[in-house]
Amino acid sequence: MRRPSRRLGLPVRLRRHPVAWGRQNPTWRDASPRLIDAALKRAEARPAGNWYVVGPSTAVRSDTGHPATVEGSEIVLWRDASGALLAGPGACPHLGAPLAEAPVCGGTLVCSWHGLALDGAPFAGWNPYPAHDDGALVWVRLDHLGGEEPLPVPVVPPRPPAARSLTAVYTGTGVCEPEDIVANRLDPWHGAWLHPYSFVDLTVVDDGALSDVLTVRVSFKLARNVVVPVTAEFTAPGPRSVVMRITEGEGRGSVVETHATPLGAGPDGRPRTLVTEAVVATSHRTGFRLARTAAPLLRPLVRRASGRLWRDDLAYAERRWHLRSTGRFPG
Repeated sequence: MRRPSRRLGLPVRLRRHPVAWGRQNPTWRDASPRLIDAALKRAEARPAGNWYVVGPSTAVRSDTGHPATVEGSEIVLWRDASGALLAGPGACPHLGAPLAEAPVCGGTLVCSWHGLALDGAPFAGWNPYPAHDDGALVWVRLDHLGGEEPLPVPVVPPRPPAARSLTAVYTGTGVCEPEDIVANRLDPWHGAWLHPYSFVDLTVVDDGALSDVLTVRVSFKLARNVVVPVTAEFTAPGPRSVVMRITEGEGRGSVVETHATPLGAGPDGRPRTLVTEAVVATSHRTGFRLARTAAPLLRPLVRRASGRLWRDDLAYAERRWHLRSTGRFPG
């Protein structure tokens, strides 16, 4: 039996006798497929108001169009002269030129084929889409795809104040459907097994069957025997989103939002899904202010860490889709 770890003066803990990967407690009995599926179905029943995340806020500029795709629909986003977000169909209504390649002049998108100008208002059969910038991510409302009662704004979970947080956004694409991404995030039991380089000592305190909130105690691994223990809650505010929030320990209040956006079929006919993950980190410690001043240097490191995790999690989601699509998924 592993002896209790020793606390250090910093927000880290020294594990005197680290448990080898193959000797940690198995979690497969607790990670019930029915339990995960029930949580997934509850998430899918929640309204999204036809809103889809299409990328980080910083990706949309004021000098050129930005491309996006949702369920095969081509979209262009840009910013007007005041910096407000605009969006609409990605094909020029004249002869179908790709508007994502068009320059923006004084807030107006100008088609590079024949100079047709769009200021975000309906014109020549081209109609804008409602768009929303929440400060970290950009969303587009597509009523012709969502089929739900439209909501005026997307359901964005509470975040730490921007003035006291550091935000980094990772994006990746997998051969799967949004439900496979959401199911992966609603299975915290895999954390210390699939990601031993990042997580250890994981215990699911509440499986969410009654509370609809998955509560996990886990330690972020800094070195072989140096960890940062936290308690985190997983919730699904919508059918394509899962939020992890640290409720106890270092970084209390920090959130990790994962959003899954269907892109449509790829050239091979298989579905593609965009994963957009926003890490919004905060801390009460004085040193965190210094970290925020170094944000341009830290964001790539956070994105790299997210990318490493999603290398494995996308493999999980892609495997799940493959088994589902071939009728071999357990359960």
